Amino acid sequence: MELWYTEKQTEHFGITAKIKQTLHTEQTDFQRLDMIETEEFGNMLVLDGMVMTTEKDEFVYHEMVAHVPLFTHPNPKHVLVVGGGDGGVIREVLKHPSVEKATLVEIDGKVIEYSKKYLPSIAGALDDERVEVLVDDGFMHIAKSEGEYDVIMVDSTEPVGPAAKLFERGFYEGISRALKEDGIFVAQTDNPWFKADLISQVSKDVREIFPITRVYTANIPTYPSGLWTFTIGSKQKDPLDVPESRFHDIDTKYYTKELHTACFALPKFVQDLVK
Repeated sequence: MELWYTEKQTEHFGITAKIKQTLHTEQTDFQRLDMIETEEFGNMLVLDGMVMTTEKDEFVYHEMVAHVPLFTHPNPKHVLVVGGGDGGVIREVLKHPSVEKATLVEIDGKVIEYSKKYLPSIAGALDDERVEVLVDDGFMHIAKSEGEYDVIMVDSTEPVGPAAKLFERGFYEGISRALKEDGIFVAQTDNPWFKADLISQVSKDVREIFPITRVYTANIPTYPSGLWTFTIGSKQKDPLDVPESRFHDIDTKYYTKELHTACFALPKFVQDLVK
């Protein structure tokens, strides 16, 4: 008998993957957590029926969340990651020698626990001495912070359940206050095929708060439609105007200094969403 996991990405469309075994399943205080081993993508973290990360393609998302803002900022020392309990973004952040402290605020401690157990290649950097791990509400953490961070990265689930408020204008206003005067933030903002209205609204909200707002994309096979967007808001520095001298050698599988610029070249239908 074959076992398959299917994520219904809309009411009429989904993706499916053949399963070797279920490693863990649990209803946490915040969401349904499943860790499964798949034939094609290796171990896969699923929250509330949605694929969060897999061993095979995780590097795309985590590199693009981290390196675009970190190479844009002239000297990022204190970085905040909201969500991201799998640890992948933290792993990429620590590749930048200027970073002195990386704070992770994840609302669900079970995500951290089982990522360390079943996704060690992703979560291994969470024990680094430069990392502070807080099991807390990222929304409230932002609300209590002021002028503290150089770069803030919002590595949230899709806008359902506890993550819904991480896509609201008030949250982006709080991020602006939590950043230093030359601060930068980035958030994953879903896909343009099925969440066009979300991308348009987030882009509008961020533009009204940050002087420099841009949207970029990456290809992530296990995420809905495969085409994923990220929205970056910056107080001073433009990600399309990064001096050549700021780039340094870094161990990546997807991100390159050439892609840093190229990822902002949007298909016409995505340009129309963010005008």
